[in-house]
Amino acid sequence: MKTLADYQLLTKQAVALIEDEKDLIANLSNISALLNMNLSNINWVGFYLLKHDQLVLGPFQGNVACVRIDLDKGVCGKAFSTNTTQRIADVHEFPGHIACDAASQSEIVVPINYNGKTVAVLDIDSPITERFNEVDEAGLNHFIEQLQDKLNFSY
Repeated sequence: MKTLADYQLLTKQAVALIEDEKDLIANLSNISALLNMNLSNINWVGFYLLKHDQLVLGPFQGNVACVRIDLDKGVCGKAFSTNTTQRIADVHEFPGHIACDAASQSEIVVPINYNGKTVAVLDIDSPITERFNEVDEAGLNHFIEQLQDKLNFSY
């Protein structure tokens, strides 16, 4: 399991990766790869971006994923629509869970804001229940808080 210091280092690495690049897709691709390389016991990490009143699949690492998610559906939709991090110990107990990958057992989704509006989510799945704890939530919230204003969501 990661410590807050581990997440702070990951955040610094991510900021360094994107500081000289303005392309959103390139930056989200590298961020998903960085997280995939550094987080244990995960089977999917990536982004869903707001497009035409739906969350649409963005850069990710892992198995094939759901392409479109309605804003009021699943863990991603709830995180987006409430602008709150969703840490789900057992996705099978989450009402309305969307099973894009049957192997996923737990999930954490962090909303991303740009210019005061929620524009995307970071979604991470794990093949084990109760994978994500309070440290993961605090670390990933800090990670996104430090990155969201450096990413160019003005597409």
